[in-house]
Amino acid sequence: MEQITPRQSDILDLARKNGRIEVDWLAERFDMTPQTIRRDLNDLCDRGMLRRVHGGATYPTSVTNYAYDSRRLLASEAKRRIGERAAGLIPDHSSIMLNIGTTTEQVAMALVRHEGILAVTNNINVAHILREAPSAEVIIAGGLVRPGDGGIVGEVTVSFIRQFKVDYAVIGASAIDEDGIILDFDFREVSVAREIIAHARKTILVADFMKFERTAPVRIGSLADIDIFVTDREPPESVAEFCRAHSVRLEITGPAAEEDA
Repeated sequence: MEQITPRQSDILDLARKNGRIEVDWLAERFDMTPQTIRRDLNDLCDRGMLRRVHGGATYPTSVTNYAYDSRRLLASEAKRRIGERAAGLIPDHSSIMLNIGTTTEQVAMALVRHEGILAVTNNINVAHILREAPSAEVIIAGGLVRPGDGGIVGEVTVSFIRQFKVDYAVIGASAIDEDGIILDFDFREVSVAREIIAHARKTILVADFMKFERTAPVRIGSLADIDIFVTDREPPESVAEFCRAHSVRLEITGPAAEEDA
């Protein structure tokens, strides 16, 4: 799947802020023809990033998430930088657990270069990435496989995770509220994420700046449950203050190159 264009990224930002966007308004704002804007909207809707309505499009609601392949395209360079930074915090010969998410996949890609990693995951994509590591041992959880993203969820998965106590958990999330609450969309996935946090000595949250601008209905926990938070921009002040109050270490990679451009 091709990357979205800079204009399409800007259209997504406007949809996220306004909820609904109109073709004529976008055409005037970007100084483009309505036909060009319609093609952009159709492309974004085909990818599952927006929903087409008469005269424009709407942003997905707080109870639905983007299609998984589409999420890989959002803030992709920021996620790569977050993955590199998070992997750099994990020493060789560590045991880790990674949950479902496009950002945790980027951590896995960076971990391929590590020595002696033992990785437990409920993410088929992470397992596939880490099996390429020459000295990694990969353990994949049992349970129900979701066809959309290769995530493994359910009570069997939760029970499987309880067998372990690892050095590091690496978790992603769909949204972070200003009060420090970490959120996701699927209660089955959240149950697994909670168990991963409970069975790790240190937990690293990896999330790009877009997670501050979104919401989701199911609570994973709060930033107080996290040891290290790796993101690509300064979080909102309320989130930064929450991190300071609960001794959460903030690791900020800085703006991605594609955003600078």
